[in-house]
Amino acid sequence: MNFLIADTFSSALSKLSAQEQKAVKITVFDLQQDPSSPSLQFHRIDKSKDANFWSIRVNLDIRVIVHKTDKSFLVCYVDHHDDAYKWAERRRIDTHPRTGAAQIVEVRERVEEYSSFQGALVDAAIASPQPAEDGDVLPFSNLQQDDMLDVGVPEDWVSDVLRASEDRFLDLATHLPGEASEALLEYISTGILTKAQASTEGTSAFDHPDALRRFRVMENVEELELALEYPWDKWILYLHPSQQSVVDRDFTGPARVSGSAGTGKTVVALHRVKRILDEDPSARPLLTTFSEPLANNLSHKLECLVGDKASRVSVASFMGVAKELFVLVNAHDPHPANDAHIKAALQAANKEVGDAGFSDRFLLAEWNHVVDAWQIGDLEAYATVPRLGRKNRLGTKQRERVWPIFERARQLLSAQGRQTWPEIFASVTNYFGKAQHKPFSHVVVDEAQDLGVPELRMLSQIVGTGNNNLFFAGDLGQRIFQEPFSWKQLGIDIRGRSSTLKVNYRTSHQIRETVDLLLPATVRDVDGNQEDRKGTVSVFNGPRPEIKLACSDQEELSLVCDWLRKRLDEGVVVDEIGIFVREASLLNRPREVAKRLDLSVAELSARFEDRSSKLAIGTMHLAKGLEFKAVIVMACDEGILPDEARLAAAADETEMDNVYDTERHLLYVACTRARDHLLITGIEPGSEFLEDLSGL
Repeated sequence: MNFLIADTFSSALSKLSAQEQKAVKITVFDLQQDPSSPSLQFHRIDKSKDANFWSIRVNLDIRVIVHKTDKSFLVCYVDHHDDAYKWAERRRIDTHPRTGAAQIVEVRERVEEYSSFQGALVDAAIASPQPAEDGDVLPFSNLQQDDMLDVGVPEDWVSDVLRASEDRFLDLATHLPGEASEALLEYISTGILTKAQASTEGTSAFDHPDALRRFRVMENVEELELALEYPWDKWILYLHPSQQSVVDRDFTGPARVSGSAGTGKTVVALHRVKRILDEDPSARPLLTTFSEPLANNLSHKLECLVGDKASRVSVASFMGVAKELFVLVNAHDPHPANDAHIKAALQAANKEVGDAGFSDRFLLAEWNHVVDAWQIGDLEAYATVPRLGRKNRLGTKQRERVWPIFERARQLLSAQGRQTWPEIFASVTNYFGKAQHKPFSHVVVDEAQDLGVPELRMLSQIVGTGNNNLFFAGDLGQRIFQEPFSWKQLGIDIRGRSSTLKVNYRTSHQIRETVDLLLPATVRDVDGNQEDRKGTVSVFNGPRPEIKLACSDQEELSLVCDWLRKRLDEGVVVDEIGIFVREASLLNRPREVAKRLDLSVAELSARFEDRSSKLAIGTMHLAKGLEFKAVIVMACDEGILPDEARLAAAADETEMDNVYDTERHLLYVACTRARDHLLITGIEPGSEFLEDLSGL
């Protein structure tokens, strides 16, 4: 007999107190071990439309709702007695007549009954359906009943959906199975109706790809323990069919999965690693990303997903990988030069060589983006190096004048015993490029949009050959650290092996719809590979994000405090709230918010921070990889976003365009950390980017 857990149970479990959760877990373990035990005290839920719903007693008040048949036990829900029974009384477990997928379906007439009885505003459109008013947009007026069934809409909800206005459908969507609401939201966005996959003959309704998003078979006590320890959206055992197809696909060369923030690219990357471990016991995979905090986060998630097998995987940042392999090859640590060392060397070299007519600003930009990034060794190579992102092409005589400065700067750094990070990456690249034995059999990269030239070169040389050996996950819309360059020129050609995810799990429809206005609908990389952001849908709704401008710092402080108090009063716990600003010098503004509300603070940094019972504050750069129920983005002032100093430091117009792009991406990254609530504030007149966000 199959023993399954539904996502609705995991969500409900997380809302109970710690003591209640502990008691529930013991009960569910007992159920898995011996479903016939008299101590479980099964009680049929008489008022349910589904005769297979039963309750199990946890204690005097807590009840677990299970769906029991001859073939399966499905753990569906848990709550206090009355609420648990109400949940079961308004639902049934069905196999959809068209798709064959198992679904938890809200009983149409019971939703009406409970809405009327409770006076629930959220269900008002269902309890008292109103005819469409003049001017209402009816997005499904061209569709028929069969179209609704083709995407998995339960039969008793078809007529409601067909006659719903666009606004009313957002309320209805919360009552529909995920595959149906996602397909219809995609239709509203793109006009394309994607049918659900039909079940193959002999396949269980719980094995259908859409059902696997809601239900998981627990094969053993270890899997059950994992499922009970982490919320459904954290233990990442389930995959959307579009994600599963990328995980299952075999690639004959480098491959990339893209998608906007919250679409599950990291989940796909982790499952690619899991697949490697499952298929090849001798595999030596590397899972890497751009920073140590994100690498630590990936390591934790991987342990949740694969358990003890995680010890077979190397997990590190790009720099961490380079340092480890450098030590392996050279038997000593590298001595990296920091930004101050490099700037001082360039200034000294410029003085020694004589006045060549180049500013310090130009020299630093040329060094970082061209000479050091591409590891140019002589004037001949400098004459032919790609100059993407550099408007000034530099004639032959100009290059001849400037090259001695870069050559001398490198000599000065070498005399200090220092190497730039691109030199460290190059050292590793050169060694393993010639080596027959590679340190890794597979490389999986998360946040790949922030790979630079040296990092990508290294990754391509430290991995063995074969199918599925290089896999990248990233979003060009979140590129905040690197200038664009050609992957193809470095031998990494992903044409024909690129996929884009379109289902957003982290961010509400309203937040995603607003924040997407910061970026173009289609993004292309230098090699012409296209990421189409149109048609992305969120799986849940929430309040619209708020944008508020104040006349002064004090007024901004007051409105942020008022907004934050409301979230806390609504039950959002403090460690589910984050406040972000453009740069560290602005952190006093969120610190003052915390002080006024008497909240403890966790200031995010490159090291791990314990956020328990603390308000997280940090710069936008440190927002990467995090998520919160509520996010405040403060100090979006004119001159701060985009950063006036970065614009002034741009060496040419093309570099200035890149600054604008990355500043937009920064705001996008910060805003998309929000799941349910988003507030953006600034001092009048505010950042020019806020005008785009107000464009709905």
